Amino acid sequence: MTQAVRHDAMRARNLALVLGEVGAREPVTRAALSEITGLTKTTVSKLVADLIEAGLVVETGAVRDGERGRPGVAVRISGEHVAAAGLEINVDYLAVRVVDLSRSVRLRRTQAVDNRSARPGDVAARLRDMALTAVDEAVENGLRVVGGVVAVPGPVDLSTGTLHNAPNLGWRDVPVPSLLELPFPVRVENEANLAALGELWFGPGPSDFLHVSGEIGVGAGLVVGGRLFRGTHGFAGELGHVVVSPDGPACRCGGNGCLEQYAGRDALLSAAGPTGRPTAAAGPAGRPTEYTRATGSHPTAGGMASLASLVSRLEAGDTGALAACERAGWALGVALSSAINLVDPGTIVLGGIYAPLFPWLGDVVAGTLASRLGRMRATVPPVVVSRLGSEAAALGAAGQVIQRVIADPAASLQA
Repeated sequence: MTQAVRHDAMRARNLALVLGEVGAREPVTRAALSEITGLTKTTVSKLVADLIEAGLVVETGAVRDGERGRPGVAVRISGEHVAAAGLEINVDYLAVRVVDLSRSVRLRRTQAVDNRSARPGDVAARLRDMALTAVDEAVENGLRVVGGVVAVPGPVDLSTGTLHNAPNLGWRDVPVPSLLELPFPVRVENEANLAALGELWFGPGPSDFLHVSGEIGVGAGLVVGGRLFRGTHGFAGELGHVVVSPDGPACRCGGNGCLEQYAGRDALLSAAGPTGRPTAAAGPAGRPTEYTRATGSHPTAGGMASLASLVSRLEAGDTGALAACERAGWALGVALSSAINLVDPGTIVLGGIYAPLFPWLGDVVAGTLASRLGRMRATVPPVVVSRLGSEAAALGAAGQVIQRVIADPAASLQA
């Protein structure tokens, strides 16, 4: 390694160290950064100057670090120049979020569309058009989008971005990045993992939790000590395919009685039935004694409107809607009790469609957990509602890009 290479590597590490501390402690002065990092004041001043020139930090004004001496000029992360794109492909919608480096959401776009069994290339083309339009708007506002992450409803090979299997889309082994062809680097990640990271970075919640993402499918992301747990192959968190009832209805994954068939959005809306008439008869504690899956139409492209209609029915005390939520809450509690016994999360966060349904789901889930775990555990994890709802995955996707910029600002200086 030549001296020049060693110098560049050291500078890159120091830039990352300083920017990381600015992000963690902002606003913070150069003198304080020197004391925190152990770098000389001259070195810190030069690094901060480079970060300001790159548009990554900005001065905020004079502050006093202590009682003596002249006030120093503090710096913070700048949200005026660098931005990230969070993209999402889900069964019944596409979403784009543009988030600046200070984690302020600058643009939100969501398009309701039935992607079930649609060709991957067609879906990618629609998402690409949405993303390019969003990038143009960001540029008009002085932002430079430096990267993007795509949230998809299935396990992903992180090295290639290939979506292995998305049963609710009918996709297998889809090379998502090559289909998008966007003018910035793109990575692909499981939507439930990104929803958990979105909750961590944008939701001001706990640092140890299990985030449950409810859509047509049901996924989960486990965060331990502020870090996402992926499992050996990166496929951890497929909560929707935990078996609730072995004799239950067939699932697209090939199994029977999966949680998704009781608490996924399609299943929940079908179980609610026509106004006042549930399609599932409920036994003790909401456990279904008979289940009839609705056939014919799928509540996909109109899914958001259908969910809003369900909430309206719940607010009106509709018996079918209430019974469907009780049944879904019971199934979630059964599946989560196994997850809690296995991984011991500190908190359960219900997101996605479960956020607007939380007033009718939360107590049922918590009660089921208490009845199943109370004798084995001194405490049962609290069940709380996500503040981000269905946009958690897209925000987590943008947040991943932001984290990479902060971890390697030298790359942004070279761009």
